[in-house]
Amino acid sequence: MLIKLARLSLWNRRGTVLLTLLSLTISLVLLLGIDHIRKEARSSFTNTVSGTDLIVGARSGQLNLLLYSVFRIGNATANVSWATYERISRHPQIAWTIPLSLGDSHRGYRVLGTNQGYFEHFRYASSQQLQFAEGVPFAGVYDAVLGAEVAKRLGYVLGQEIVLAHGIGAVSFSEHKDKPFTVVGILAPTGTPVDQTVHVSLEGIEAIHIDWQQGAPMPGRQVSAEQALEMDLTPKAITAFMVGLNSRMATFVVQRQINEFRGEPLTAILPGVALAELWQMLGMVENMLLLITLLVLVAALVGMMTTLLASMRERQREMAILRAVGASPWYLFWLIQLEVLLLTSVAMLSSAVLLLAALWGVQDYLAANYGLFISLSPFSLQSLYWAGGILAAAALLACVPALVAYRRALTDGLSIRL
Repeated sequence: MLIKLARLSLWNRRGTVLLTLLSLTISLVLLLGIDHIRKEARSSFTNTVSGTDLIVGARSGQLNLLLYSVFRIGNATANVSWATYERISRHPQIAWTIPLSLGDSHRGYRVLGTNQGYFEHFRYASSQQLQFAEGVPFAGVYDAVLGAEVAKRLGYVLGQEIVLAHGIGAVSFSEHKDKPFTVVGILAPTGTPVDQTVHVSLEGIEAIHIDWQQGAPMPGRQVSAEQALEMDLTPKAITAFMVGLNSRMATFVVQRQINEFRGEPLTAILPGVALAELWQMLGMVENMLLLITLLVLVAALVGMMTTLLASMRERQREMAILRAVGASPWYLFWLIQLEVLLLTSVAMLSSAVLLLAALWGVQDYLAANYGLFISLSPFSLQSLYWAGGILAAAALLACVPALVAYRRALTDGLSIRL
């Protein structure tokens, strides 16, 4: 009987109730949606590189090595000699390596020199392999493969020639105009720094610098693109390299051996540990975003309480009639509480449906344009905790109008007011 009465009372005030329901629903969609995207962004961030056991570079800090080798941010303190790279890559516990050579750019985008192993072994987001939207991996010295964002922002297509520049500035006056590269492939979006990278071969990096010294062309010596092809283009040094092991049980052993390598000072890091450390440094932004959403929800709940308080004056006669037919003050208290809980429960159900519909609608768009892969399962055990907390908060705030109804005398609603 109490549930039926609460339902009919809400229906009788359906205009005001609908506005309150809409406000609560939007707030809950924001809360659940931002929480879900926050978790997916964290997962995507920590999976920027996947399946790589170690990243090796010149002796430096863990985060510095991670930033320039994975995120293409900053520069290495020193390079790793090619002889050292080849010696370490022959380690019996190492299954594969991916050499990385940085230092050049194209219109503000970093250029990465590597080999075919990059397309074969590099993984991201739970061991997903790089896929080509168009074209094929580079095969020639002057072939280039573009990340999805580079091709989209600059409007490049297959077969187009591009010129690389020395250094990493958005504008450079030191360009390798005599040795242009041809776009032979465009990668599918990944949501990682791969999308913002121009990939060329190690031999291509060596070719464009064969007549350069200390960041400038050597005076009196100019080697054409055709002449460079006939020369030895074996790299002298690389920036860093990624390592995959035969067994992860050997990770710490190999890491220690590389860190203690006597040929030259090296640092080997575990990318997962370094990514987790970097995310912790960015955690304040994540928490602030969640706090703002919680404040929006609190504002919606307070608005619901204010609406109920404003309606109590209009419902004086209704409450008096219920008292006249035998309803106790506690009955009125629980009636208001039940109305609030029904309203909040309907808002949570409608927000769940709306959130699923929104995620379904934007999932392909986010994947295609931003490389952000959002799952369609935003609900977890934590969602139940959120639901319980929201219901408890709603019930607590509803105590204010419920106590007003509880304390109102029978004569308040039956007396004639002039």
